[in-house]
Amino acid sequence: MVILFNSPNDDAGEFEAWRLPLKAADSAIDLRFWPDVGRVEDIEYALVWLPKPGDMQRYPNLKVIFNLGAGVDKLLADKTLPFHVPIVRLVDPGLTAGMTEYVLLHTLRHHRGQHVLDQQQKQRVWRQKLFPLAKDRKVGILGLGVLGADAAAKLSALDFDVAGWSRQPKSLPGVKSYHGEEGLKAFLARTEILVCLLPLTPETRGILDAKLLAQLPKGACLINAGRGGHLVDADLIAALDSGHIAHATLDVFHQEPLPADHPFWVHPQVTVTPHVASLTQPETAIPVVLEGIKLHKAGRPIPNTVDLKKGY
Repeated sequence: MVILFNSPNDDAGEFEAWRLPLKAADSAIDLRFWPDVGRVEDIEYALVWLPKPGDMQRYPNLKVIFNLGAGVDKLLADKTLPFHVPIVRLVDPGLTAGMTEYVLLHTLRHHRGQHVLDQQQKQRVWRQKLFPLAKDRKVGILGLGVLGADAAAKLSALDFDVAGWSRQPKSLPGVKSYHGEEGLKAFLARTEILVCLLPLTPETRGILDAKLLAQLPKGACLINAGRGGHLVDADLIAALDSGHIAHATLDVFHQEPLPADHPFWVHPQVTVTPHVASLTQPETAIPVVLEGIKLHKAGRPIPNTVDLKKGY
């Protein structure tokens, strides 16, 4: 069984981190690192992250494409992609846990006003301020897929007042659910810390704009760990400068790496992280890949197969 591995991130031996465990799990696996793929006819399965446009159409016997992450917007933007081949979003336990850790970390930072304390330290100011109990802090999750649902559940377990919004109705223990256009306004009005974990689709592109931000309570905070395309940068900067939004933590951007001259780098009310909220971990992802291949060979559907009409 020949599997293609195509990722631009091999500076830390990422290929070996996948090849060795895969070989240990099944000695018949031949993992080939792009661009040294050998005969293109040999490739049956592909593990990819940001492959070069046009490359995936080269493999006539390709059976499944596993995207090394939950976001597939950039992959689907390649119009030469063999769309007859199933595309699977690799949502493994490690990736989910990593995203939840990120959301918890920065929700707690905003809840406790750590961004204010950081500024006070720079100014050598000793000033104490009472913060609300977690049960009185309203957190809202935009997007209740696998990642959003897990983050919402963990926040609820910490006693935060958690709500979630999705396109379709969802029911999660301990989480107030809103859905559709009619539910978005009420969801935003009650949300003090907004976390965006939506997939990027034509419908969600630019959703974090001036109109949406204005519907949040004054002093609300934003965490965007979805996609850079969700955010209208200029609208956020205006909302921060006006004082309507207190602080924003951003992990994803329109252009990555974030250009050195981008105002987010130096804005006092913005925390920038370099798209590290959640990374696919070979240890937890490899069993998911092998199970997906097993299901495909048995003619059964693979979980998290992309719905091309929805775009995720």
